[in-house]
Amino acid sequence: MDWDNLRYFLELARSGTLMSAARRLMVDHTTVARRIQALEKEVGAPLFSREAGGHRLTEAGRRLQPQVEAMESAFLTVESAAPASQEGLSGLVRIGATEGFGTMVLAPQLALFARGHPKLTIDLLAMPRLVHLSRREADIVISLERPARGPVVVSKLTDYTLRLYASRQYLSAHKPIRTRDDLRGHSFVSYVDDLLFSKELQYLDELHRPDAFALRSTSVLAQHRAVAAGAGIAVLPAFVAEGDRTLKPVLAGQAQFTRTFWMSMPAETKHLARMQAVWNFLRETAEAQRSRLLLPLADNGIGADGSAQRPTHRGTGGRR
Repeated sequence: MDWDNLRYFLELARSGTLMSAARRLMVDHTTVARRIQALEKEVGAPLFSREAGGHRLTEAGRRLQPQVEAMESAFLTVESAAPASQEGLSGLVRIGATEGFGTMVLAPQLALFARGHPKLTIDLLAMPRLVHLSRREADIVISLERPARGPVVVSKLTDYTLRLYASRQYLSAHKPIRTRDDLRGHSFVSYVDDLLFSKELQYLDELHRPDAFALRSTSVLAQHRAVAAGAGIAVLPAFVAEGDRTLKPVLAGQAQFTRTFWMSMPAETKHLARMQAVWNFLRETAEAQRSRLLLPLADNGIGADGSAQRPTHRGTGGRR
């Protein structure tokens, strides 16, 4: 039985669509379809049912998957121990991250890291939605919520600060904002409620429910640009807003939030040299950027007075 056919089977089982599997394997989707057909002929049974939303495993496919995963694990162990693998990092590592963090913090650092490892390819998926590790959309995922279950390695990456910001232009054209009550009547920029990809983005529910929105967007970078143009007030990550001199924090002592980034990868790939190297580099990057990510709590601090600051952690665990 051809191992390559089994490898294509595994990618399609995990991703659910020919196009997604093809992207992971860096081939055309027709190649994936051809490999699956060849494997089904070898097995003597259909392994997938073709549906409108993609490919779903049949009973024969579900029985086959754990056996192929065991073969994959053995193959990866042999591959990582081979002399050629010690000559330098090579292969593909795809990182899924939230849009703001991926664009503003990770992209410049990962570009430098990749330059030092010319045989290594880094894909950065900086997106305003959840990147699914379970569907193999990425090899390492940085998310706002700790993965709840599954055979994954999970680590807290870093806490980060968000504040309420407005442009100097906007603030000069409106009455001073000294208390939460003063927020009434102001225009806000925020997320589209029914398209939120995480409950961790519901900042305004803790602070003030706006009377009006100047703009709502799924993109935090679009929100930042709208606020900088004077459209209104928004909760923005400090690592996005603090470097913009056109913006000022609003109610710095009463409207400061903390959230947590979590990093995860499949347990079956944790021993690969390229995965370990990128994982460790992401941890080092977060530590080096700590002062930019996590601001000190403003004076007039938060706590018993019931203001917006709250811990991200819940029990042992705690997204933009």
